[in-house]
Amino acid sequence: MAAEEQYPGVTVGDGYAVGNLDDLGQGPGFRKVRRALGVQELGVNAIVMPAGIESGAHYHDQQEELYFVHRGAIEIEFGDGSVHELREGGFARVDAPTVRRIRNRGPQEAIYVCVGAKGGYVGRDGRTPPGEEERVRALHG
Repeated sequence: MAAEEQYPGVTVGDGYAVGNLDDLGQGPGFRKVRRALGVQELGVNAIVMPAGIESGAHYHDQQEELYFVHRGAIEIEFGDGSVHELREGGFARVDAPTVRRIRNRGPQEAIYVCVGAKGGYVGRDGRTPPGEEERVRALHG
């Protein structure tokens, strides 16, 4: 099934896709951002976790992960036994082989985004398209 059929709220254009968390599913669990938006170079999911729920412990063979808390708060426990609370706006980077477990100990649903990739940072490769240079100069003084 094509992403456009499975996720009708997602707009797909020439070289882009735009959607909202609510366009990717309802209720608790994983929202498949990568699949819905056609992301090719990294894994990305939004997770809607009800109060009192925790994930199983896991690690990866290759991909580093970055967690970002969008709403609510989560607790992340690492293989060394340390536990850290991440509130709205909080980030955690986790190396592939590091064991981690996520919990929502809060009184409300938590929503966090997890991005995973391997292969390294590509550096600054942004460019101004032809004809935009003057507009960019005017905006930045």
